[in-house]
Amino acid sequence: MVIKKIVWDKLAKSSLKEAYDYIKNDSLLQAEKVKEEIIAASRKLASNPEMHAPDKYRKDKDVRFRAFTKHNYRISYFIAEDAIRIIRLRHVKQEPKEY
Repeated sequence: MVIKKIVWDKLAKSSLKEAYDYIKNDSLLQAEKVKEEIIAASRKLASNPEMHAPDKYRKDKDVRFRAFTKHNYRISYFIAEDAIRIIRLRHVKQEPKEY
């Protein structure tokens, strides 16, 4: 089993911070919980990057792009040769962006 490093792209990091700040307005404890559980879920990808289904919003259906949902946030990632790249995080109520 090959362990890959997890790399959060700038856009995904920014989206995670925005989600944290939004939730923090109601509950700091809940904001911490959501953030930590999203990060923990992304770390699991290091040893099993194909554990989630291919991203259904991907136009070209490239199976290296995958996605999963945690706490109503959809996390999209790319399985690269050397790393797992977390590329997008958005709330499930937001309109999906095709790419």
